[in-house]
Amino acid sequence: MAKNVAMPKFGLTMTEGTITEWFVKVGDEVKVGDPLCEVETDKLTNKVESRVDGVVKEILVGEDEDAEVQQIIAVIE
Repeated sequence: MAKNVAMPKFGLTMTEGTITEWFVKVGDEVKVGDPLCEVETDKLTNKVESRVDGVVKEILVGEDEDAEVQQIIAVIE
């Protein structure tokens, strides 16, 4: 069953973030807690971790691209 990975909200005023680096690629197997990507906001840089075990099926937002909070950035199956 596919699980969506959404852009998290790292701070009260955060409305969007920029994906600076993906640590995984389509087809990679991930476990809960594995870092998926790094997100930069106007105030901080943080890692997004997997919340599920599975295989990365899609990356919907590329490096150096912005995503709004709760926008789907990847799919894990």
